[in-house]
Amino acid sequence: MSPCDGPMQGDAYITLLGRSTWALINTYYAVLREKGLRPDRIFIVVETPYADASDLAVEGIRIVSKAFGCTPDIHTETVREADFVGAGRTVRSLAGDLIGLGYRVALDITSGRKAMVAGALIATSLAHLDIRHIYYLAMKSLDDVAKPYMMIPLQIQQIRDFIEDAGALVKA
Repeated sequence: MSPCDGPMQGDAYITLLGRSTWALINTYYAVLREKGLRPDRIFIVVETPYADASDLAVEGIRIVSKAFGCTPDIHTETVREADFVGAGRTVRSLAGDLIGLGYRVALDITSGRKAMVAGALIATSLAHLDIRHIYYLAMKSLDDVAKPYMMIPLQIQQIRDFIEDAGALVKA
């Protein structure tokens, strides 16, 4: 039996943790609620200065997952601060391994800092990895957003999937 019973068995979720644990947890909540993703495995890639927040992020993901009927395996990977190459290698390796095992991989870039996000996107692109979703929780205002997803007015936040958006770009 899969850890998450849902319509999309075999999904993995890689998320980048930077300064905001709330951004990571809220994006995960939005992805489950709005996109229907139910990952079996989750990897949190965190920069060294923010590693202390990874336990809180893991606990937040567990709580949100449970609310949606999931019990994914959750792991953390630490990379050096602003290490573009190291972050890229880590995410590329994780994604490549997961794809090799048959998982459909989603990447959340919302909370990641610029060097980590750029490294992850460039490395997975150059490796021609089949990343199925690249999620970003867009906020129209950053005022008073350090709280649970459902306590933030829905009209100021929008979950984006850059892979879906890129499909529209290609058709243009």
